[in-house]
Amino acid sequence: MPVAHYDPLYLIIMGVAMVVSHVVGLTLRAKMAKYSQVPLPVTGADVASRMLADHGLGSVDVISVAGQLTDHYNPAAKTVNLSEPVYGMNSVAAAAVAAHECGHAVQDATGYPMLRLRSGLVPLVQFGSNLAPWIIMIGVGLAAGGNSPTVLLVGIALFALSTLFALVTLPVEFDASRRALAWLDQSGMARGLSHSQAKDALRWAAMTYVVAALASIGQLLYYVMLFLNVRDRR
Repeated sequence: MPVAHYDPLYLIIMGVAMVVSHVVGLTLRAKMAKYSQVPLPVTGADVASRMLADHGLGSVDVISVAGQLTDHYNPAAKTVNLSEPVYGMNSVAAAAVAAHECGHAVQDATGYPMLRLRSGLVPLVQFGSNLAPWIIMIGVGLAAGGNSPTVLLVGIALFALSTLFALVTLPVEFDASRRALAWLDQSGMARGLSHSQAKDALRWAAMTYVVAALASIGQLLYYVMLFLNVRDRR
């Protein structure tokens, strides 16, 4: 853990991020619980299969995976993975989540640029996120001893990859929801009130990504300010 993490400004940034994230998370769970009680005549699995078929993606499998909030699209395996509650539930919430994940499958099939960019960033982010905290810690220690802040700058650059990933994720998620809602309306799976409820559920799901991106930006800005302060003291 970098020494700088004990700086009051850092604690304020992360504290605010944690509170906002908690509030958004609670609201999302409340919305999903509410819309899980609004019935539809089809299950999440039915919605996913129908949406994929309508987009000519019959080769993409829809499978059930254990847990809750584990829904995701796997571009390598070409599978839409739905959590057990979403897979078998016939509700507005299940339909919204299933259609959203299929939205990612449509993005993949159509070569949506931001999804390609996000997929390309994954190995870099995995590498950078593991090393960044340690390099920043070492860089702070070296700078405190009067050495060059270059190591700190390298750590910040690695951390910036995570921030970039969080920012790229936003248009990917919003576009998947847009595709999902358009199809739910056009197909007749969810119209009128149920469509508005599905839109509300997906909006709050997207807010979790917005909060994560803002928190990452705040943390990155803090590290940049730390670097500038260290550099100016030399």
